[in-house]
Amino acid sequence: MTALVTGATGFVGGHVARALLARGDAVRCLVRPASRRDNLDGLAAEVALGDLRDPGSLREAVAGCDVVYHCAADYRLFAPHPDELYASNVAGTENLLAAAAAAGVGRVVYTSSVGALGLRTDGAPAGEETPVRLDDMVGHYKRSKYQAERIAERWAARGLPVVLVNPSTPVGEADVKPTPTGQMVVDFLRRKFPAYVDTGLNLVDVHDVADGHLLAAEKGRPGERYILGHRNMTLKEILDTLARLTGLPSPRLRVPHWLPLAAAHVDVRISRLRGRTPRVTPEAVRMARKKMFFDPAKAVRELGLPQRPVEEALARAVDWFTAHGYARRAA
Repeated sequence: MTALVTGATGFVGGHVARALLARGDAVRCLVRPASRRDNLDGLAAEVALGDLRDPGSLREAVAGCDVVYHCAADYRLFAPHPDELYASNVAGTENLLAAAAAAGVGRVVYTSSVGALGLRTDGAPAGEETPVRLDDMVGHYKRSKYQAERIAERWAARGLPVVLVNPSTPVGEADVKPTPTGQMVVDFLRRKFPAYVDTGLNLVDVHDVADGHLLAAEKGRPGERYILGHRNMTLKEILDTLARLTGLPSPRLRVPHWLPLAAAHVDVRISRLRGRTPRVTPEAVRMARKKMFFDPAKAVRELGLPQRPVEEALARAVDWFTAHGYARRAA
């Protein structure tokens, strides 16, 4: 079995590539020439240089592959040029699925996000069928992922065996960039979390997410979406868990959403002047107004999605970030 993995230099894609190699599959990784390759170090994987925006490079990358795992995405909540997100996430998905269809690939797993799903008005965990519209999407990243889902669904309707997976908030080791969730852990370790807001996330071990991709290729129904998640936790519960794991204090001060929103607007203005990425964006704060709680029951039932303890994943994240110099260990 030969698999192409896009986004293997990233957090989720890197773990998908490792899971495939661990079970003996041949793995080819689509890598942009300028991408960091830390997550590929030591992996017996073939590297195919290319770009989602270059259809020619994609035709070469998918040639001879049985399965495609499309994990790549431009994951930025702040982009000076938002058209770049749409070029990679929307047009890039169209390009890759067209190449997969032309090559006769037997199965495609498209990595979406719970950010492209709807939220329930009563605060209960949302599912794959919770109603949602493009107008509900906050920010260009979510809008681009929502539009890319529609492309994947259209290809499935044409007969391409595409299964969609929607990871919630993966945590664990080897988050090299790091992702916004990993940055939250790093900020806690650096004691840059003086306060918190009333919000919540669905956390899941990144190993469960990787296994969920492989299970989706084996058992998923084409055209269906599967939430790859586990435990719904408030932000305060997450910070309290990190406090127990590290011995560092958990913030006690809860602030209203308008305060970090105002700070985010100021940070964006300063960041634009200085040519840097803001620590917090207005879009991220607006997302936090609602608890991002989800129900992974469909993936557990139909795919057999594992449900490893989230505390273990957070502990591995803490150990990895400290071991790799992102933050110092607590004294």
